[in-house]
Amino acid sequence: MNLELRHLRVVCAIAETGSVTKAASTLGLAQPALTAQLQRIERALGGPLFERDRRGARPTALGELVLDRARVLLPAMKGLQDEAARLAGAGDPLRRYRFGGVNSPILGRLVHRLAAERRDVQITTYASWSVDELAQMVAGGRLDFALTGVCGDAAPSAMFGLSWREVAVDPVFVLLPQTHPLADRCEIDLVDLRREQWVAAPGDGCFGDCFAAACSRAGFTPRKVYEADVRAALDLVDAGEAVALCQATFRPVAGLVTRRLAGTPLRWRLLLGWHPDAPAAAVAEPVLESAVAAYTDALAHHPDYLTWLLAHPDFGVQPTGAGGVRTA
Repeated sequence: MNLELRHLRVVCAIAETGSVTKAASTLGLAQPALTAQLQRIERALGGPLFERDRRGARPTALGELVLDRARVLLPAMKGLQDEAARLAGAGDPLRRYRFGGVNSPILGRLVHRLAAERRDVQITTYASWSVDELAQMVAGGRLDFALTGVCGDAAPSAMFGLSWREVAVDPVFVLLPQTHPLADRCEIDLVDLRREQWVAAPGDGCFGDCFAAACSRAGFTPRKVYEADVRAALDLVDAGEAVALCQATFRPVAGLVTRRLAGTPLRWRLLLGWHPDAPAAAVAEPVLESAVAAYTDALAHHPDYLTWLLAHPDFGVQPTGAGGVRTA
């Protein structure tokens, strides 16, 4: 049997999980099938790669040697595949825009603008709750742009080599049922929500930690936090079971209202990302300008917030010089 990259992935999975059973689950294989595959790999390499007992699987000296090589070869091959995918898409970079978004408030308006401006361009979208997944897809040439956000002054992971530019900065609002006792206020102190239950969308960013830290600064620990998609979150708020944090440009459905949090304890930075070596880099600046324009379009539906922005220049679109937008 000739050794292949998939065999090295098997060895790495067993070493990382410490168990053939757990590795089989991770790889989506039946445990007997993975055991048989491991035995074939060991025969091809001339000896056992793991010592296996009730405590799990530990690499032998031969196993450590294979793992050392695999941990160099697998990332190198992944890098080759990513570069090849980007090069394969370089023939006509202006014919398609592939966007990935994480609960973005302006993706629809951005697509609408680009479709009107470039009728010859094909536009596709992909949704994910994971910023890292989108960044990896952009790095791998499967998406051209990622439209996502981070809280405070945080930045997306640098491990994927993407260029990130800031579209706008917004305070985080709270979403309440219209019948909530605090719904008649224009601004709510976070501490006044200390007895509430919360609902949040899933994700792999730091927003949950930022929220917990903001609550701690206000002198309390948040009660139960439900995790749900946007539709289910709206249902929970509408039922009076929870309140939710939301972006300032969020348009609530009938029966729900958004309110500012006093002192803006949480900020949300909307970002556009692309790979600097991909064809998308050639059109990144006009796409960024369209994203900023889409954000500005969204403000027309929030006149009270627009008035607030005029008095708080540290929020909204943050220019740097003539027409520029800050780098994340």
